[in-house]
Amino acid sequence: MAVRARVRRVDKPWGYELIWAETESYAGKILHVNGGEALSLQLHKVKDETMYVLGGRIRLTTGSSVDRLEATELGPGEAARLSPGTVHRVEAIVDTDLLEASTPHLDDLVRLDDRYGRPTGAS
Repeated sequence: MAVRARVRRVDKPWGYELIWAETESYAGKILHVNGGEALSLQLHKVKDETMYVLGGRIRLTTGSSVDRLEATELGPGEAARLSPGTVHRVEAIVDTDLLEASTPHLDDLVRLDDRYGRPTGAS
């Protein structure tokens, strides 16, 4: 039997998230990132996530540490997996929608740098 899922919007300084799946086994989101805006430079200790570009274009910066970062551009139909411990940042070149599938650890965030003045460290 199908059960209607609760969808919730979480506004962010860079755009918003639509959390459309949140279970004990997995989570699903759509991230809308406004052009020119960026998520914090971050990592997750446990959360394993894969992002798929639905529309738009991003610059994805990743690395094993803050000192070892590389940037690549991704467009519609391209995806990237971010395993636990990967330092990363998403910056939208134009308005972009990303589909994110992940483990359910939505609060697992270590913010390393943030252009909006949000606190750094583990949340």
